[in-house]
Amino acid sequence: MNLSQEQWWENFQQDENAIILDVRTEEEVEEKAIPNSLHIDIYKGQGFLDEINKLDKEKSYYVYCKAGGRSNQACMLMSQLGFENTFNLLGGITEWTGPVVSE
Repeated sequence: MNLSQEQWWENFQQDENAIILDVRTEEEVEEKAIPNSLHIDIYKGQGFLDEINKLDKEKSYYVYCKAGGRSNQACMLMSQLGFENTFNLLGGITEWTGPVVSE
């Protein structure tokens, strides 16, 4: 499900089962990231699917990337793997105004 920046953050904060999932590359994560995100690079192909399959399908995943394309793809892949609660951040971290960490 695609959510606006405000909806995504608001829902995340109210969701006791929430995990933020960053599907960008390592280089992108080092530039700027949302605090306490789980990082699994979608460009790793089968490696991405293997890592995703280890996650708890009962949790809610708030997924983001740079602009919303890769995270939308990740949400669709996760749905196919049996995840019922995946939420894509529209506009990605590019439009993000919430908290960030940078290394």
